[in-house]
Amino acid sequence: MDETVSLDLAVEDFSSEHDIKTLIEEMNYQDPAFLIGIFVSLAVVIITIVLLKYFLGSKTTRNAVLLVGLCDAGKTLLFSRLLLGRFKRTQTSIAENSAIYKAKNERGSSWTLVDLPGHESLRPQYVEKFKASARALVFVVDSALFQKEVRDVAEFLYSLLTDSVVAKNAPSLVVACNKQDIRMTKSAKLIQQQLEKELNTLRVTRSATLTSQDGSVGGAVYLGKKGRDFEFSQLPMKVEFMECSARGHQGDEGDADIEALEKYLAKL
Repeated sequence: MDETVSLDLAVEDFSSEHDIKTLIEEMNYQDPAFLIGIFVSLAVVIITIVLLKYFLGSKTTRNAVLLVGLCDAGKTLLFSRLLLGRFKRTQTSIAENSAIYKAKNERGSSWTLVDLPGHESLRPQYVEKFKASARALVFVVDSALFQKEVRDVAEFLYSLLTDSVVAKNAPSLVVACNKQDIRMTKSAKLIQQQLEKELNTLRVTRSATLTSQDGSVGGAVYLGKKGRDFEFSQLPMKVEFMECSARGHQGDEGDADIEALEKYLAKL
């Protein structure tokens, strides 16, 4: 009997146990190269399904928007404004605050909004806990005190951007230049320029220190592109700088100036 006909007959009668045995016997007569081709094809299909499940699963689990920054930058008030739409007195956080945030878009998107403590002794453990689930990072900066805090802000931002998990997942990053209601604050453009200079300096000193200690740059990811001064455009994630005011220009009873941030979250 022709090989193709035999295989077709076997497949048609596959429903019974007896015919499964017949199919196996028929396959013994097939060309080995033909059988290898079938097994390779099945393997490719299985591997493709596993990979799709892995990547799609990873994407769906990254549904957190993390509010990060130094102490007193206004993260917790911003957290309250985004969720409640009104002013709420806050105090320095010693644990994370989290809630479901519904974006203002037609899709009805929702994210887990997480406000992380800004104290230097607490930041590392909370960043470690939530970084893998981050879809976006909202790095809140105190625009009024930025000139005094620029070094500390840059060091925290450097630790985030050179983290291997953050670099691999490449969550969107927005630097929210908060407290724009206060007079004589730094603009978002100026904050970006100064942070780029400070991060460039940190990259040189950190790399030199690590290299002198053990001959390598450790497990951290290199910031930006080698041989070029650092710019945020060199990062693997999308980066935006925007001005905002969680308190608002009309005081406690007025509305917050966070429209730009809300639009940003609506596009995630």
